[in-house]
Amino acid sequence: MRQDQFIPHVVVSDGMAALEFYKAVFGGTDGHNVMASDGKRLMHGEVVLDRHRLFVSDEFTESEGGSLVQPGSLRGRSTRITVEVDDADAVIERAAAHGASVLMPVQDMFWGARYGKFIDPFGHEWGVNQQTDTAA
Repeated sequence: MRQDQFIPHVVVSDGMAALEFYKAVFGGTDGHNVMASDGKRLMHGEVVLDRHRLFVSDEFTESEGGSLVQPGSLRGRSTRITVEVDDADAVIERAAAHGASVLMPVQDMFWGARYGKFIDPFGHEWGVNQQTDTAA
């Protein structure tokens, strides 16, 4: 089986809480998780959904080997991760129930999909796409 060629990696302020959020919202399971030597921060975490992985880690300083920052340190977002799902309404509802802010409620879109957006409690923006037009 070939691994994913693109694996999103999100950096957060609370890695273990983020793993639980993503598993609950997207219906994923734990992959390989490694704590930092301080035993408090997540150095590498994985959420697995239909054999696809999302990497998650806490923020680390450059002196600790870190090169990425979480959205709070960035004071904004520079990317959106879009997920193709079977039920966009249910995903957005679960996200909101777990503390996400809905940016755009799910709605029918001109490209033949139901689509919505949210910001997770860790500052990352997500697009949720449910393709309804199989010709698109």
